[in-house]
Amino acid sequence: MVNAIIIVILVAVLVFGVKSYAKKLANGCCGAGGDEVRKVRVEDKDPAHYPYSVTLSVEGMTCSKCKARVENALNGIDGVWAQVDLQAGSAQVRMKKTVPDDELYRVVAQAGYAARRAD
Repeated sequence: MVNAIIIVILVAVLVFGVKSYAKKLANGCCGAGGDEVRKVRVEDKDPAHYPYSVTLSVEGMTCSKCKARVENALNGIDGVWAQVDLQAGSAQVRMKKTVPDDELYRVVAQAGYAARRAD
């Protein structure tokens, strides 16, 4: 009887694992394949207009949708132009006026990732 219960539990865990893996294959690593990530456009892309800059280390990004979510979150702040390097796990954040690090961290956290100052 105990063996049967253990087998049922193992089968349930296996089924859950296969379903989770199938979801990742179908929807991307962050499980967001079905939703469209609309890019937040930055109108002013002249680096000379951004006297302040910081590089953030961003944890948890694994795909291009993750990158887009972090960029969108940061670019949603007024006067900020962010570019994310997925391979390096970092974000170059240019600012027209200083934005407190805590604000940058909060916005990235709301997008589902963790950030800290890299420089």
